[in-house]
Amino acid sequence: MADLTLALDVGGTKIAVGLVDDAGALVHQAKLPTPDGDAETIWAVADSLLTEALATAGGRVRGVGIASAGPIDLTAGTVSPINIAAWERFPIVERVSMTIGGPVRLAGDGLCMAMGEHWRGAGRAADFLLGMVVSTGVGGGLVLDGAPYDGRTGNAGHVGHVVVDPDGAPCTCGGRGCVETIAAGPRMAQWAREHGWDAPAEADAKELADAAYAGDDVALRAFRRGAVAVGAMIAAVGAVCDLDRVVIGGGVAKAGALLFDPVREALAAYAGLDFIRGIEVVPAELGGDAGLVGAAALLREDFLREET
Repeated sequence: MADLTLALDVGGTKIAVGLVDDAGALVHQAKLPTPDGDAETIWAVADSLLTEALATAGGRVRGVGIASAGPIDLTAGTVSPINIAAWERFPIVERVSMTIGGPVRLAGDGLCMAMGEHWRGAGRAADFLLGMVVSTGVGGGLVLDGAPYDGRTGNAGHVGHVVVDPDGAPCTCGGRGCVETIAAGPRMAQWAREHGWDAPAEADAKELADAAYAGDDVALRAFRRGAVAVGAMIAAVGAVCDLDRVVIGGGVAKAGALLFDPVREALAAYAGLDFIRGIEVVPAELGGDAGLVGAAALLREDFLREET
């Protein structure tokens, strides 16, 4: 059997492809910006990266794992990423199968991040894991009893849309008061500017973190506000799923203690039950590679189940 898995990671800003070996190491990686344009223009970029990676592997691939921004539809094999408007119900499984010709496993990017960290990163040895990305949005994925949990449609783990403020701001999902409206990087920066942070409109979460570390009171309040929302959400998801660990990655998580300390404090404040108090909250280890490694891990899980 071929010893390499091809992985595709589709997001609103970039499309990445990698080759992952049986130890979970990325032996090849390439990425290109996600282009503006129609559905076929975007697919052409993914197709070119897949074709190049297949040639690099010399045909030695067992299949393809796909990590995609969501929502996704596992039954139909389609994706409708909120941040790629041209891909409405795009038949990505069919297209990838036509290019590669082997087994294809589709999953949301949050689940792939969680699986990558579970296999090779900060989620090792955690049987009940929430993997989270806090960046321009807030996403997540669940590993329950050591296995990936897709849910009914493939969209389980969308923790960014847990409501923490019922009277809060409208969310891009159509709801109101979701974690993402408070803790996503652009939302934190927007709130800070509205409350007196003297920064240009294009200033993002990195500049906000720099200001907070320099002692800016409004920037510190913005980070604490976002962290409290994340901590409250973790307490809620932990109560439902009986988690033992939460791994947080993404651009906002690069702020380090500025995010993690108040998240842990908020979790302790909201965790009234003993089993929730024991949840570990740790930084991710794989960075931007987690989606590719996790997409390969999902296909690997499928093969392992077939062999038992």
